[in-house]
Amino acid sequence: MKLFIDSADIREIQEAKDMGVLDGVTTNPSLVAKTGRTFEEVAQEIVEMVDGPVSLEVLATDYDGMIREAEELMKYGDNVVIKIPLILDGLKATKTLSDQGIKVNNTLCFSPMQAMLAAKAGAAYISPFVGRLDDISQDGMELIDTIVQIYSNYMFETEVLVASVRNPIHLVESARMGADVATVPFGVIKQLMKHPLTDIGLQKFLADAKKTPQKG
Repeated sequence: MKLFIDSADIREIQEAKDMGVLDGVTTNPSLVAKTGRTFEEVAQEIVEMVDGPVSLEVLATDYDGMIREAEELMKYGDNVVIKIPLILDGLKATKTLSDQGIKVNNTLCFSPMQAMLAAKAGAAYISPFVGRLDDISQDGMELIDTIVQIYSNYMFETEVLVASVRNPIHLVESARMGADVATVPFGVIKQLMKHPLTDIGLQKFLADAKKTPQKG
């Protein structure tokens, strides 16, 4: 399973890259706003520093506006993926862009049928938001399982990109179900490495090493 970081923080992205686990980046206007920098500055820096796909989101909600914004976003680099919400005009824009060879990430997916329509329109990625479903007492991971099965049944090429990830369990379940990608906040990426027995074992090794006679 590929691992993307969901962030606009350059330091977080660089650290994930240095860890050797970074396959791509997703971001959105809310994440960029937290940086206190302009979208143009942040987007350009991310696209240049990351080898993999970088999802940049359109703000328009009408077809013509989405196409215009997509054309501008593509100027940042060849690895840009256009992030488009799953609304009617968004589906039309997805079809147009995908026909032009431009990769689209359909975001704000909350149902299997939305995911199937996105795949039929040619989306490169579908982003089901598991955490937000959990927030309203629905099983977000059940949606991932269903989409993976539907895509497998009909051999859709759209990659399942698990979004709104809140904890390591979401990652474990996504990998077990066969999702293609998960996009994860940096805090969760750090949690993936943590285990109390690892910490205890390391402390014991270091303590025992101090008892070992050392050369003067």
